[in-house]
Parts: sequence; structure tokens; C-alpha cells
Amino acid sequence: MSIYAISDLHLSFNTNKPMDIFGWENYEERIKTNWLEKVNEKDLVLLPGDFSWEMKLENTYKDFEFINNLPGKKLLLKGNHDLWWSTLKKMRTFLEEENLKNIDFIYNNSYEFESYIIAGTRGWNLIAEGEEDKKIKERELLRLENSIKNGIEKYGKDKPIIVCMHYPPLLKDFKNSEFTKILEKYNTKYCIYGHLHGKSHVNVLEGNINGVNYKMASCDYTKFDLIKIV
Repeated sequence: MSIYAISDLHLSFNTNKPMDIFGWENYEERIKTNWLEKVNEKDLVLLPGDFSWEMKLENTYKDFEFINNLPGKKLLLKGNHDLWWSTLKKMRTFLEEENLKNIDFIYNNSYEFESYIIAGTRGWNLIAEGEEDKKIKERELLRLENSIKNGIEKYGKDKPIIVCMHYPPLLKDFKNSEFTKILEKYNTKYCIYGHLHGKSHVNVLEGNINGVNYKMASCDYTKFDLIKIV
């Protein structure tokens, strides 16, 4: 059983929001083809944010149906464009009522897969400007630490930790942040992030930094392929 990741799908099967203007021609089929080549039903796929362009949960069915018809367990995290996002209870109820299976969410909680703890939060801009920005960042720092602590308390302190974030916790010219300090504090093994597109790819930083293995999973960065974590 393996763990894969792909982020920022920006699906819009129910809404006219084509990504072709960004050079994402036929990208849904490319994702589907790559997914089917790699993933089996026993695997886990992490989707760290910006899953759908929809504004309301009830309009996301076609987007969820797309991943529901693909193999593996899917675990979603909130991104800055996921305006459809709701409470954990409402989202789980929606999936159940629509018979959408093998999909769940990381939202003020944690998850166990095989010998791994999965934790995470959306994150925020590394440099917070203004009081409102600072409040959001502080809340995201708290959510990150609480999610990791929740996983350790529920599943044990000796299991390796994989953290999903939407916003990058570090950049090429910003290697240390309050987010990376939390990741290092709890000996996080992997951190998967997305959010960066196009010209912003020059800011991507990956690899082992202070013991944490960082991987960027935005689908245009990965050429619409899934990256294998473990």
C-alpha cells in the first residue's frame, strides 16, 4: 500500500471555469490516466487543497464523482479557493447522501494510514501583512500543531508523521518559518504542499531540510501526475 499526492486540481465539471487559459489543456484526462497507471484500491491519495472551483458544497457532486471513480482512498485538505468548504460533519454527510465513498477530510483532525499519521492545515502567507492577516496566520499555526498533537494522542508517538498544507511552509528564499518550526518540533517526516503555479514555481523548495522531506504537489508542477510519498 502506497501514499501518493496531487494538489490544486481546480475542477469545474459543473461550472464553466476552464483552465486552458493557463495551458492546462485536457488536464483532467491527463490526471485520470496517470492516476489509473499508479494507484490501486488499497492506496491513499492526498489532495492538499484547491480541489474545486465551486462556491457551494451542493454543487461539487460532479467534481467529487471524478475522484470517486478513481482507485484509492482520497484525503482532502482545504485550499484558498475551496469556497465550497463547510464543517466536517456537513461535508461527510454530503458524501454519504450522494454515495461518494472512500473520501474524507483533514480539518481540525488527523488520520491514520498503515503506520503513518496524516495531519495538516491550510496554512497562510509566510509574511502576514496587517492585523487580519496575522490573526489568520496564528489560527493556522495553532491548527497545524493541534492536528499533529491529535494524531500523536490517537495513534501513538512512534508513528512517522506526514503533514499536508496548501500554502507552502517555506520557499526558496524563505527556508525557515513558524510553520517549519512546528514541523521540526514534532519530527515530521514528510510535508506536502501546493498553491504555487506557473511563474511561482521558481520559488519552490523541496528536499530534506532539517529532517523534514518537503514535496510540492501542485498538478501543473508535477505535469498532472501523482507523486509517490511512500
